[in-house]
Amino acid sequence: MKKIIFATFILLGLFGCNSQPVINTETELIETGINPDTWITIPAGTFFSGMVPHEKLIDYDYEMMLTHVTNGQYAKYLNEAFSKGIIKIYKDSILGFYKGDPFDNYLHEEEITAGDKLFLALNKSGTHIRFTSETFNVDKGFDNHPVINVTWFGANAYAKFYHYRLPTELEWEKAARGKDTRAYPWGNEISSRITNYKSSNTVLHNILGGNVARTTPVGYYNGKTYDGFETEDNRSPYGLYDMGGNVWQWVGDDYPKVHYRYMRGGSFTNYEYNIFVWARNSAGPDYSSINIGFRCARDISKNAKEANADDNSVIDNTQVNNE
Repeated sequence: MKKIIFATFILLGLFGCNSQPVINTETELIETGINPDTWITIPAGTFFSGMVPHEKLIDYDYEMMLTHVTNGQYAKYLNEAFSKGIIKIYKDSILGFYKGDPFDNYLHEEEITAGDKLFLALNKSGTHIRFTSETFNVDKGFDNHPVINVTWFGANAYAKFYHYRLPTELEWEKAARGKDTRAYPWGNEISSRITNYKSSNTVLHNILGGNVARTTPVGYYNGKTYDGFETEDNRSPYGLYDMGGNVWQWVGDDYPKVHYRYMRGGSFTNYEYNIFVWARNSAGPDYSSINIGFRCARDISKNAKEANADDNSVIDNTQVNNE
């Protein structure tokens, strides 16, 4: 049964972490037919932001990844970066250089200095990327699942390596919400058939088996039926998958007077009110968890802007760019 959201619902307790560890080291590959290398154009214009909607303007076109960054994509990055000497392994951690942040010496603010930072925790429960024989590999069946246990430093490094960037909160919210005041990326109702969130756990256990991987493949909720389980399409108005649920998504804002970084979208450990398009969470940039991943944004070149000038910015005619 679908659950109707109420405007007076108060946003509380974003993480709601599940203490039971993720113990799968392999699973059956589920082919969704969704290409994670696809990019979506988000056109310039106004949109409504926040639980109490206020009109905001983003006056430039930009692109967002169709899905979360997958284990397969992140392992590819690690192999390329490792071969160039950009990252290194210390014990069970992948480390890389970060330039540091401006420090305002504000109350409770921690200084982020230049130096090697944690990107990804290897051998941590839920991590499905391994380092064997001088190569990063993905556990069987998890290639198209979102990468998790990646810190903000690790997400930012991936983006910078490919000349992308992490989206701002406003860019993320516009891509998730479109031009109306919907509560979820797909509309105003939520069910276990439309996204991977806390209330979906029982259904997913029944479908995928006992010690189930808690993430679902990117783009899993696309209207297809898997072994008798009929999903609903959870794309946002601009056509992006999983903008609510599955794993939280790091965003790029570095606000003055705080060292925290923010994330949007909610995850498989969270309830309905954490999946709202205005919900946000925060943690230090060195924090990682089984329910945090990311997706990237990128600027559009002048030539690409001219080619996209006639885009009407709805799902049926979304401008899609394959890398």
